[in-house]
Amino acid sequence: MKPRQKWIFTAIVLTLLTAAALLLEQRGTPVHAVPVLRSNLLQSVVATGRLNAPARIELAAEVTATVVSVQVREGDHVKAGQLLVRLSDAEASAALQQANAALAEARSRSTQQATVLAPVALQTVMQADAAWRNADNEFRRSEALVAQGFFSQQKLDEARRSRDSAASALRSARVQSEANQPRGVESSLAADRVAQALAAVQMAEARLARLAITSPVDGVVLARNVEPGSMAQPGRMLLSMAAGSIRVDAAIDEKHLHMLVLGMPAKAAADAYPSQPFAAQLSYIGPAVDPQRGTVEVRLAVPQPPVFLKPDMTVSVELMGKNHPDALVLPAAAVREADTAAPWILMLQDRRAVRVPVQLGLRGIGTVEIASGLKAGDLAIPQTEKALPGDSVRQAAAADPVKGMEVPSFVTR
Repeated sequence: MKPRQKWIFTAIVLTLLTAAALLLEQRGTPVHAVPVLRSNLLQSVVATGRLNAPARIELAAEVTATVVSVQVREGDHVKAGQLLVRLSDAEASAALQQANAALAEARSRSTQQATVLAPVALQTVMQADAAWRNADNEFRRSEALVAQGFFSQQKLDEARRSRDSAASALRSARVQSEANQPRGVESSLAADRVAQALAAVQMAEARLARLAITSPVDGVVLARNVEPGSMAQPGRMLLSMAAGSIRVDAAIDEKHLHMLVLGMPAKAAADAYPSQPFAAQLSYIGPAVDPQRGTVEVRLAVPQPPVFLKPDMTVSVELMGKNHPDALVLPAAAVREADTAAPWILMLQDRRAVRVPVQLGLRGIGTVEIASGLKAGDLAIPQTEKALPGDSVRQAAAADPVKGMEVPSFVTR
């Protein structure tokens, strides 16, 4: 063979080999495979709620009276015992003064009974006893003299009457003295009069106190429905208050119930102040699921509420769940039978679609953590691609941009 012919033959062979290689390379079904990437994976639950207070209190007057002054306005923070509304109290103050005067009189009479009447009664007993002894001695002498004939019977009768009168006076003095002793009737009556007067004072003080309406707890004034000069009536609301530390009430979809744990940290932001988030903590999980909405009630405590928070504000809440800082992640569409006990993916390996079992970790909308079975960089064929295990496949050129995609932290809503 001539050299020129030999060169041409060699070129033809090389061309055929190149064409065959290109043909082999293009064999197989083209698929858009997605890579397994490493990413910081934070699982959280997002919900919308409202700011609320543990208790709402409506304050009203217990008596009918004219409003003299109102010390607070809507939005004011008040302390327990702080004066809020003062009602006209001239009549109640006079009644209290009268009750105090009666109490002072009762106490003075009690003191007089203990320090004057009781000793005087005791001295009266001693005098009556002495008089009775004298009358008894006189009777005995008269009786002896009458027997001897020195006195007439009339003299003896007079001595007997004097002795009986002295005995009666002695008995009366003893009864009076016993009544004035510490455990006697007069002493008890004096103590009862003091107790009654004291009760009258307390009642007058209570009536006067009802005319000064104070805050029963620490809280915030929500509404003011009274002005000075108006007439307060029993049962008519004057002020409305929110009591206790503010909290967030929200409803979470029941499918996220397994993620909720008491004490779970959260971030919240009022819709009116979206750039000023504040910390919260899950403090309550409802015992039942709302059958109509498919949600469960949760409450979040706010340890340090910002000053701009107000009851009934709309708040966005993000409950922070598990965090895997270096997780292997795939789009959820690349995982087959994800809800079964044996999930798997179709992996592009050596131009073949290979079935590979995997274990899953955290899950979110559109994103799944691969706990084991794959490594970073492996290519998974999504379920949307027409490929079966064992098929000859190749990576489609349009899938190249997928290799550079970033998989951010996901949020479960």
